[in-house]
Amino acid sequence: MSQGQYRDTQLFIDGQWRDAEGGATLDVVNPATGLVIGKVARAGLRDLEDAARAAQAGFAIWRRTPAHERAALMRKAAGLIRERIEEIAALMTREQGKPLAEARIEVGAAADVLEWFADEGRRTYGRIVPPRNPNAQQWVLKEPVGPVAAFTPWNFPVNQVVRKLSAALATGCSFIVKAPEETPASPAELIRAFADAGVPAGVVGLVYGDPAQISQYLVAHPVIRKITFTGSTAVGKQLASLAGQHMKRATMELGGHAPVIVAEDADVELAVQAAGGAKYRNAGQVCISPTRFLVHSSIRETFTRALVAHAERLKIGDGLTPGTTLGPLANARRVSAMVKVIDDARAVGAKIETGGERLGGDGNFFAPTVLSDVPLEADVFNNEPFGPVAAIRSFDRIEDAIAEANRLPFGLAGYAFTRSVRTVHALSQALEVGMLWINQGATPWPEMPFGGVKDSGYGSEGGPEAFEPYLVSKAVTVLAV
Repeated sequence: MSQGQYRDTQLFIDGQWRDAEGGATLDVVNPATGLVIGKVARAGLRDLEDAARAAQAGFAIWRRTPAHERAALMRKAAGLIRERIEEIAALMTREQGKPLAEARIEVGAAADVLEWFADEGRRTYGRIVPPRNPNAQQWVLKEPVGPVAAFTPWNFPVNQVVRKLSAALATGCSFIVKAPEETPASPAELIRAFADAGVPAGVVGLVYGDPAQISQYLVAHPVIRKITFTGSTAVGKQLASLAGQHMKRATMELGGHAPVIVAEDADVELAVQAAGGAKYRNAGQVCISPTRFLVHSSIRETFTRALVAHAERLKIGDGLTPGTTLGPLANARRVSAMVKVIDDARAVGAKIETGGERLGGDGNFFAPTVLSDVPLEADVFNNEPFGPVAAIRSFDRIEDAIAEANRLPFGLAGYAFTRSVRTVHALSQALEVGMLWINQGATPWPEMPFGGVKDSGYGSEGGPEAFEPYLVSKAVTVLAV
């Protein structure tokens, strides 16, 4: 498939690609042009019921499939994804906007995630427990919890699905995902790789449609035993509450507002390169994106000038254009949100060092922005901007920076730059985050935990910790007679 092609997206239910009930569809828009480029099927209640029943049947097969066979199929799917990187990445860029180079990285990383989870799933062992009665034997079995319903956002259309899918399949669960309607084709290609690899019917399902209708139906459905969600804290709390009403397990990867602490002894060039690269990746539409830059007062001016220069070197344009390093925002809603953020910052006295405005008349382009002297009451220092905006404040004592980093109810990711081992220990022990990267940008490798604390959610989507929510521990005791 060439970069100029875009295919309409169907549902995948019970091993078959199919249109939605009654043929209902939704438009897919290219954020670089504002033009409709395709359609995605809009599931109805009949489709959702079919998907749930198929997942029930698929679970009966998959849970009895030996772990090494599950791993082999997952590895086969990963191989197909690698073969198809170029076409999947081109689809992602057209529907989501990120530069093609970033899309390629995301698709390639999906194959890595699949392979790691495939191998780690083969090591999901139970244990033998020494009995108190010498005539008894005790052991603990690890069994899959059951069919899983997943709900994923548009900012990383493949990555957000593959972490959930990998953990579910590796542990023996079947899986239904409501992937994002705005970016449907690239996650559909992930699912297609599994279909082509030979996954049994019903083990993997894919639906699109009305998010509220789908979540309410699937979370409450008796077949579904676990849910996993990535998205805003507000929606996550609603789904967690609904899951609790129905006694369903839940993993919640919710919003963040990542602090960046640049200590007095930091390597400023490294801090700007690493944090700046992470800030403007995917136009800032990243849950672990650096947002609140807390810079020691002695280097604030130097850091600010360097970050402005970094932002102004970015090449803005269509993600399919060679050399583009900053694509459009994914939808018009994000542009409106950025305008409000900037207007608020200006009103409370923040200084706009660069950017701060929409670019062009077509598409959803917004200039990479650096704000300085940002008051604490500014919206950008209290709510996740989810866009290409970096907000800077200074501090004099590391304790003050830690206090500000911990002030908000969010605790997903954090970053810090320092040459001091003492400061490293202070930050690693005191910062209330699920992930902390020091002297580097984000490196969310599949073997490391991925998740937050406080209002940023609970549960992990990386490392061995990711398997536990998909497993049930069954205690077995046998007394000799």
